[in-house]
Amino acid sequence: MSVAAQTFRQIALSFDGAEERAHQQHPDFRVNGKVFATLAYPDAAWGMVKLTPEEQQVYIKIEPEAFEPAPGAWGAKGSTLVKLAKVKKATLTDALESAWSLRAGSASSSRPKS
Repeated sequence: MSVAAQTFRQIALSFDGAEERAHQQHPDFRVNGKVFATLAYPDAAWGMVKLTPEEQQVYIKIEPEAFEPAPGAWGAKGSTLVKLAKVKKATLTDALESAWSLRAGSASSSRPKS
């Protein structure tokens, strides 16, 4: 089961206070003015979620065909690429919730549920 860009967008915008903006010719999703996810990066087949490095490793282990670190220092800090055609909707929802929670300042930072 894969998700499309529209599904990624709908999930990202479903979180309290989330809004869509644009940065460097691709949509991004923010809470409290902070980016927690982007769409169409590095191209239309991908999205990106900002996780902790530890969460990133968990998601890569859960779905190695769908998640990988972004290149360079961003990836080392938790920025995680998501292959839209490969990720399961439930796992994507969990990853987006984790990224949103980190930027929203929620005390209940999400953990991978899969």
